[in-house]
Amino acid sequence: MANIVELSVVPPPLPQGWTPPAASGKSISPLVERKLLPAGQAYLAHVRRAVHKLTFEEHDKHTEEEQKRLAALNGAGSSAEDDLGVGEEEEPEELLTQDPKEWKKQDHYAVLGLSHLRYKATPEQIKIAHRKKVLKHHPDKKAGQVGDSNDDGFFKCIQKAFEVLSNPERRRQFDSVDPFYELFETDVPTQSQVTKHRNPEKYFFESFGPVFEREARFSKKQPVPLLGAIDDPKEKVEAFYDFWYNFDSWRSFEYLDKEVNEGSDNRDDKRYTEKKNKSERARRKKEDTARLRGIVDTALAVDPRIKRIRQEEKEAREAKKRSKGVNGNSLDAKQQAEEEKRKAEEEAKKKEEEEKIARAEAKKAKAAAATAAKKARRQARAADGGEA
Repeated sequence: MANIVELSVVPPPLPQGWTPPAASGKSISPLVERKLLPAGQAYLAHVRRAVHKLTFEEHDKHTEEEQKRLAALNGAGSSAEDDLGVGEEEEPEELLTQDPKEWKKQDHYAVLGLSHLRYKATPEQIKIAHRKKVLKHHPDKKAGQVGDSNDDGFFKCIQKAFEVLSNPERRRQFDSVDPFYELFETDVPTQSQVTKHRNPEKYFFESFGPVFEREARFSKKQPVPLLGAIDDPKEKVEAFYDFWYNFDSWRSFEYLDKEVNEGSDNRDDKRYTEKKNKSERARRKKEDTARLRGIVDTALAVDPRIKRIRQEEKEAREAKKRSKGVNGNSLDAKQQAEEEKRKAEEEAKKKEEEEKIARAEAKKAKAAAATAAKKARRQARAADGGEA
């Protein structure tokens, strides 16, 4: 459905001596005249150029001046067209001459002039960048100019880029395999690079911080804990690695699927291609998971905070051990005194029992000696009586 746009543009003054052309009796657009069809921006621009006999360049210049005038009246930065320069990046020759048939290989953000924003670009910025590119590269505007034979092809690239980036699902598929980040994914510091650096702590945060920030865009859970600082407590560091070791990624690889041969109606070919694409997506997903796990493992191995936490835990254990040793010494002295007292009591008791046993044995020996003497006397008396 068409949208009615009200443009607050003041046309330039008519030249002196200007007279309206004779009526032809035919309306340029009967539907517009009868208000059955709303006029669009392109039609209004055409009317202004036709009435005032302006070239495209003169019309664009006047429009730009009028926008500046309105911005000055309404306050700087109040115009919706002022969007921090989106869609105004430099266009190298290789970008302008790319084949629109190879649209899957093109950088959609670069085509729309959004390379500096990429996945951070808002839907409104994408719309504004697309509009600027269309106004600049529309085939009707470039017709007849020398050196623009392929501009129609680049216009098709613009349309395809907007088609992909304006669709949330297709944009997410493209962001999953954004060619701009391919080199960054392999440019991850190794363990030896960190440990051999002259300032390992500073290098660790400077090199791994951007890595985790890039990978965070794929997380289903938001917000994502980032690397942090050297003085983070143990709880925060453990929460960071727990999150990244259980990272839930929405990244997919459908954008790299191979298309079914054009014009083929063979069901077997379609099923085979779909099966092959599914297998490739699973393989790439598995490799990406392993890649991210390797990054987390490397970061954990060289994280200076882990070394600091372990040292703090070691010192705490030693302090506790020393504290226990001081308390243990006083306890040992008390126990030793009690042990000596117990031993003394046992020795005294033992000595008393030995003396008691000795007295009993002495008494028994005395009684045995008395019995033996008495028996000897009886024997002596009996011997004397026999002799008589």
